[in-house]
Amino acid sequence: MKSSIPNTKLRFNSITTLIYILGIILLLQLFNLQIIHGEEYREQSNTRLTRESILVATRGSILDRNGNKIVGSNMGFSLELYKSKVDNRTLNQTILNIIEVLEKNEDTYIDTFPININENEILTFNFDTEEKIANWKKRNKIENRQSVEDCFNAFKEKYEVQFEDIHIARKVMAIRYQIAQDGYSTTKSITISNNISRASALEFNERNESFPGISVVVEPNRQYLSDNLASHVIGTIGRITEDELKQRSDQYQSNDYIGKTGIEYLFENYLKGKNGSRQIDMAVNGTTTEEYITEDAVQGSDIVLTIDANLQKVTEEALENNIKKINSGGFSKKYETNSGAAVVMNVKTGEVLAMASYPDFNPQDFTKPMSSEVWSKYNTADTPLVNKTLQTSYAPGSIFKMVTAIAGLESGTIGIKDTINDTGVYPKYTNPKCWIYTDHHRGHGRLNVSGAIQHSCNYYFYEIADRMGINTLVKYAKYFGLGTKTGIQLPNENSGTLASVETKQKLYSEQWYGGETLSAAIGQSYNSFTLVQLTKYISMVANGGNKIQPTIVEKVINADGSEVSGLEIQNYINQKLGLNNSENDEEIKISEQNLKAVLEGMESVTDDQGGTAYSVFRDFSIGVGGKTGSAETSTGKVNAWFAGFAPYNSPEIAVVVLVENGGHGYYTAEAVKEIMRQYFGMNIEQIQEDITSIPYTESIR
Repeated sequence: MKSSIPNTKLRFNSITTLIYILGIILLLQLFNLQIIHGEEYREQSNTRLTRESILVATRGSILDRNGNKIVGSNMGFSLELYKSKVDNRTLNQTILNIIEVLEKNEDTYIDTFPININENEILTFNFDTEEKIANWKKRNKIENRQSVEDCFNAFKEKYEVQFEDIHIARKVMAIRYQIAQDGYSTTKSITISNNISRASALEFNERNESFPGISVVVEPNRQYLSDNLASHVIGTIGRITEDELKQRSDQYQSNDYIGKTGIEYLFENYLKGKNGSRQIDMAVNGTTTEEYITEDAVQGSDIVLTIDANLQKVTEEALENNIKKINSGGFSKKYETNSGAAVVMNVKTGEVLAMASYPDFNPQDFTKPMSSEVWSKYNTADTPLVNKTLQTSYAPGSIFKMVTAIAGLESGTIGIKDTINDTGVYPKYTNPKCWIYTDHHRGHGRLNVSGAIQHSCNYYFYEIADRMGINTLVKYAKYFGLGTKTGIQLPNENSGTLASVETKQKLYSEQWYGGETLSAAIGQSYNSFTLVQLTKYISMVANGGNKIQPTIVEKVINADGSEVSGLEIQNYINQKLGLNNSENDEEIKISEQNLKAVLEGMESVTDDQGGTAYSVFRDFSIGVGGKTGSAETSTGKVNAWFAGFAPYNSPEIAVVVLVENGGHGYYTAEAVKEIMRQYFGMNIEQIQEDITSIPYTESIR
């Protein structure tokens, strides 16, 4: 037992000695780090900054039904600015140096500073109301009594901008203002310019030390490969707003771009993709020393549309040419017009093959700061940014008469062979006249339903509407989807208005009068529908009365090649658009015999000499069923319509064209003919106007 004591003391002493030795080593190393090499290591530490940056995912493409890419992305250069350890004076000079490089290479940069300098070098606010000016001053802690010059000088002093030239000072202040709005730090950047030129990118990289804090980033940029093609369908992207960022702060940054209209907006969740990340090593003065990817980005999904790009192009051209011809008096009488729309639809599936709204716009203009000149071009009375095929509703005029005819026949109000004698003036209510009535023309005489459609006889439709009443007419109009949103995959669809007892009661709290039924029967009164609704209706007339669902998106393809299920897309659309599938589900089986009589009337419009569009289609090798229409507006203008389908014996497509203040439906038939030529693979030839044909005027057709 005694012999173990010396061993224990030995072990204790050994451990104690070892601890002392280790302690001495640590103290020596600490002395070496802090005293001998302290200055060197502090310098190294102060010159190294590591930050993580977002690797932006490539936005998904938008393609036509044949796989032609309409919208894509290419890799471009963006200029970012991080906070660096420089004073305000150096920062302001750096910003000016950056601006000079950008302007030299004609690159734009971010500028939301609300004080501008006009041609006379007078400072002005770009707010359109005093209330907005007051709110802006309040947010920026400026007294409301301060003038625009006072505000300008306050910001100039705040940012310590010392340039005397107010133009130069304002440029620098614009970037400083954006920095203050968005915030930046050594780890969070602000994007000064998207899609800068290669020349600018090279200069910034070569002279990196002259621009402390900047980083040139390779990022995908949106490219609209076909300029204005299908612009209202495609839509636009734009810089995310403060309100949008609040709702999506988990997915977006203040510098991000997001879908604003059209497919770009509605399918944003699919198109966006998933961002990755990269690590950037920078010196304390802001110069980049190294970059590497830490997480790969996942590209967004591709959206495949139902439209045919070639047919879309011809439809847009045909519509524009038709409008210009009407505007120039090419149809013997000149009408002042600069707006119109057209829709081409597969009558069996409801797929939209072309959708054109005129005037249009170039979505590329919205991917960068927009000049006042470009904005002025889009901010006109012709509303180029509005999709007139579904955001605007119009009185349909006489192209509605097939609804009235079918309602009359199906309800037993009138038979196929029954005739009504048009004497020119209808002898009830306010004694409305048929459009043909003049001092020399008393009426169409006796007509059956086919003849009434061929000659667009108002008197005929007055009579059958008066016999059956407004409720029967409404029943069939609803069946064809008129006055109800179609649920097509585009935002801001207008539901339109269907003339009815309920509609008038809702609008004016007044009772319905019999004379209003007559007006409703010829497509006037409170009737106001979108082109998509009307093309759906014409398609249903052509396909035997079968319901269809208009659609403009064929499929969504993920980055890995898999296809998103139709059910998922439908649920997504319903949620985004707030649809509840409450459309009238009543099935109405329309008699083939009754429908045939209506279709024969539409055929005679284009195929018989007495038809209102015969002179346009008389040499067309494919049978066409059609209907012209003219609808008076509250401003006294007359909108021109043509609605048709082809081939007559085995319908494939329906086409509806509208020209605002186009005068006569006969005029718009020419655009429909050109569209059909393209669809059926016929050579598109210059259409020669038949100068021997005498257009006639209809007051309400």
